[in-house]
Amino acid sequence: MSLPNAEAVLNALRLVKDPDLHRDIVSLGFVKDVEVSPEGSVSFTVELTTPACPVREELQAQCESVVRDIPGVSEVQVTMTARVRERGPQAENLVPGVKQIIAVASGKGGVGKSTVTLNLAVALAQTGARVGILDADVYGPSIPLMTGTHAERPLTQDERIIPITRFGVSMMSLGYLLEDGQAVLWRGPMVAGTVKQLLSDVAWGNLDYLLVDLPPGTGDAPMSLAQLVPLTGVLLVTTPHNVAANIAGKAAGLFRRLNSPILGVVENMATYSCPTCGTVSRIFAGLRGDELAKQLQVPFLGSIPLDPGVGAAADQGLPSVVADPNSPQAQAFRQVAGDLARHVSIRSLASAETNPEFQTIEG
Repeated sequence: MSLPNAEAVLNALRLVKDPDLHRDIVSLGFVKDVEVSPEGSVSFTVELTTPACPVREELQAQCESVVRDIPGVSEVQVTMTARVRERGPQAENLVPGVKQIIAVASGKGGVGKSTVTLNLAVALAQTGARVGILDADVYGPSIPLMTGTHAERPLTQDERIIPITRFGVSMMSLGYLLEDGQAVLWRGPMVAGTVKQLLSDVAWGNLDYLLVDLPPGTGDAPMSLAQLVPLTGVLLVTTPHNVAANIAGKAAGLFRRLNSPILGVVENMATYSCPTCGTVSRIFAGLRGDELAKQLQVPFLGSIPLDPGVGAAADQGLPSVVADPNSPQAQAFRQVAGDLARHVSIRSLASAETNPEFQTIEG
């Protein structure tokens, strides 16, 4: 019996297709370092586009199966890794070490946008991704309180601000730079300048994802962010209220006019499960998140159930994915984080293939 070789391994792996990118993992450049021993032992690395890939185990199992079917193969060792691709080319790069920038917007206040931002960031970090949060809500910064870091003050090094780190996430907020209770009385140009400084004057380092928690509405901060940096895209947070959905739709229109794509919609406070009888009810009767996504013709990334424990955990400085990791809310946040990372990867591949001067998918 002839021994297998690297070419046979690659040919077998062409049968494995990425379910989102709809291409085989060899042509996508995911397969690295193929080695075949004289005894028929095969080892190789599969480098995915995000550590939060929701089909990681499925792809690994398929790789092992197709290679094991090659005649002469005695053992298969697959190493699964990930490398987040860069966002599109840019003339002035204010954050050179940041690969993907995702704005989290709502249009309307009170929908839990900061809660969603924090829990998605921590969920992504728990997969091994390098994640940061920029709290761009200059009038009402809430990330310091929700992470229990409101009493901390950032250090500086080489005239740059060092982010505060908690739960594996690098964070910067105007709340770290103000005295307790100090109000911000700024007009538009000052808001725009502050957003730029929080991007360029902070030592973000190398990040896979920077989530930007935007203030409600369609004012200076969202417009400044979209004009300052090429956003990977925008995540819209809504609740099952017609008013919230209507204003979220207006926010989508703003970002589209600024050439920032909408990555999808996530619905917060969607359903409530009675702790005594287990009955699941929709508390609010307005336009659902999936209906809004359909109207906007964008992906629906999922629903987060309503649970008083989420707010209680935030008041204690804990995201719910940390405070109660097995709860339905935490599971929903992790599912949305995986879907968000998936759509970011799809857009990164499209950007790489439509910009020849930019890096290829093989990297």
